Amino acid sequence: MELGFVGLGRMGGSMVTRLARGGHRVVAWDPSADATARARDNGADLAASLAELPKTLKPPRAVWVMVPAGEPTESTIRALSGVLERGDTIVDGGNTKWKDDIRRGKELATRGLSYVDAGTSGGIWGLQNGYCLMVGGDKAAVDRLAAVFTTLAPPDGWLHVGGIGAGHYVKMIHNGIEYAMMQGYAEGFELMSASEYGLDLPKIARLWNQGSVVRSWLLELAAAALAADPKLDDLKPYVEDSGEGRWTVEDAVDKSVPAPTITAALFARFRSRRDNSFADRLLAALRNQFGGHAVRR
Repeated sequence: MELGFVGLGRMGGSMVTRLARGGHRVVAWDPSADATARARDNGADLAASLAELPKTLKPPRAVWVMVPAGEPTESTIRALSGVLERGDTIVDGGNTKWKDDIRRGKELATRGLSYVDAGTSGGIWGLQNGYCLMVGGDKAAVDRLAAVFTTLAPPDGWLHVGGIGAGHYVKMIHNGIEYAMMQGYAEGFELMSASEYGLDLPKIARLWNQGSVVRSWLLELAAAALAADPKLDDLKPYVEDSGEGRWTVEDAVDKSVPAPTITAALFARFRSRRDNSFADRLLAALRNQFGGHAVRR
């Protein structure tokens, strides 16, 4: 089928390539000339501008937006809503907060436009392995895009999980769980790195993927990272977060659902960014005050 595609970054560019290889006609646009050139070389047609993109597609049109969450997504969808026509569909495949999906869906419906939110997991490996897609929206709009989802995903790798917002909600929880899994691996491997046994961490990571209960793709990636740099000396201990972990914790608070492991994993990321922490200095000062314990100046 035909699909417009806006946003040709690390994931978006690979998704366009996978779609073109799957036989779809993709018309792509991105403000980066280099990104659009790569998309053209990988089989996509190009639009001269965002405003011109709908003119290159036959109605009813569908345009996939794959840009950073927040204002970049908001402004892109606003611009598209002004040039698309009744019966067309906008798909947001970024990491949008599900509450924003609900608002947008209502706003676009007043213009006769359909809105689909597609939580997308797969990262830079998606071109090779496929993207797991968690899709929210009205059934008719989702069904019309089934061929696109099937091409992007591995076998049985996409699911219509519910109405507008459900796709990004499920992806948010997915990422919260991911935070907790990553933190568990990080703590376990740090403990082993401090062991007196001189353990070979890359080999242990590979071993655990051979039938153990903690095997996973994340552990495969840990094995690859440790094989390349066993002590990870080339990295700074700074871990960013892209928002979904925070939203997961906020939702847990709103619903009074205990989520201590995910919450602790999020806070561990915050801690990784602290340099010369005031809290740690205060802890040292308190130990010195009540016990006369030595401090390091």
